Amino acid sequence: MENMAPTIYLMFYLLIKKPQICIMSFYLNKYSMYEAFILESPSKDLLMSVVIPCYYETELVKCLQTLFECEITKFAGEVIVVINNSECASQEIKLLNEKTFLEVNEWKKTHLKENLKFHVIKVDLPKKDAGVGLARKIGMDEAVRRFEAVEQRDGIIVCLDADCTNEKNYLLAIENHFLLNKKTPAASIYFEHQYEYLNENEKLAIIHYEIFLRYYVNCLRKAGHPFGYETIGSSMAVRSSAYLKQGGMNKRKAGEDFYFLQKIFTLGNFTEINSTCVYPSARISDRVPFGTGKAVGDHLNGKEVLFYDEKIFTELKFFLDEIKKHGYSKSENDLTECFPETLNQFLLKFNFLSKIKEIKKNVKDEKQFILRFFNWFDGFMCLKFSHYYSDYFYPRKKIEGINFSFLNLNLQGLLGVKHLEQFRALDKK
Repeated sequence: MENMAPTIYLMFYLLIKKPQICIMSFYLNKYSMYEAFILESPSKDLLMSVVIPCYYETELVKCLQTLFECEITKFAGEVIVVINNSECASQEIKLLNEKTFLEVNEWKKTHLKENLKFHVIKVDLPKKDAGVGLARKIGMDEAVRRFEAVEQRDGIIVCLDADCTNEKNYLLAIENHFLLNKKTPAASIYFEHQYEYLNENEKLAIIHYEIFLRYYVNCLRKAGHPFGYETIGSSMAVRSSAYLKQGGMNKRKAGEDFYFLQKIFTLGNFTEINSTCVYPSARISDRVPFGTGKAVGDHLNGKEVLFYDEKIFTELKFFLDEIKKHGYSKSENDLTECFPETLNQFLLKFNFLSKIKEIKKNVKDEKQFILRFFNWFDGFMCLKFSHYYSDYFYPRKKIEGINFSFLNLNLQGLLGVKHLEQFRALDKK
């Protein structure tokens, strides 16, 4: 028992005096899959870490160059690149990754910056979990480990992709945003797909896809959902404290960003950084089953992006308005009596009545009810709502079939660059 005393006292000291450092250690010991990759000590004033998963990528140096050319930040930053492939990947993929690894290390020799360090990790991932989720998790966990080394309680973990570029104020804008917004746990970063170098057919594909992304998020906002934000892995940033609190990044092979941010949204005070811009690539890609590259490829093969009918969001708005006004005060049966049959069919499928009863049992007032309701009816449930309504009531439409009246936008004719600019302007407000 005497030998245990110092350990108990140390744990008590850490919990009282340095709770965040203790949480970091607990997280790394329990959830991190690897030991430290980077042996070089971090700067004592490290505040931000940019994590970039890289798989079978030829444009990585271009991405790193735009970060190197960024305006100087107040505090030190790091870039952590995770070059990855499955342990059973083809020889072609492994050889390209090795070439990229050597190119970046050679690039680093002539690109030195006092307050921005570049680190490159190369790892073979287990076949079962290999993918962007695990690669992003490795980099983000490594960032946490680096923050722990300098006792940085609220380091900023920025997620970027290897085929992206960014504005010169990118790092400084992110740093300033988190320094000014002390309560925000995370933020999405404004983005614009690059299409200037594409042919007309490719350009139309990416324009339609980006309009689809912005249309959906803006419809969620108009419907009154508090999680109406973009969920794009190449344009998000999170405090290390929030990352730890919500259990870190998942290992999904696609959609890891969406599911990760759903957990972060529940913390509240999520914000947007619109003072800078990320430029994701618009090239064709089949590395994941959905997303930009897949959408562009599908469009070129004759499969256009299909939009959710605006009637879906009209019904979603009605539902959310009723929940906000009467969800806590009315009985479950009284509440559903005023719902249209389409809505009651959906709610029956997802056990709405029992879920509302459960929520009410665990809250003290209306404010807690609303918070807990949206923790259940989150962005994933909105997606299920949209899919269900599309399958059974209001089929998806080509972009020409959407008049955008739900968003009070007057867009006529074939949708092109000018229409995309209207959506971009809407999101920059």
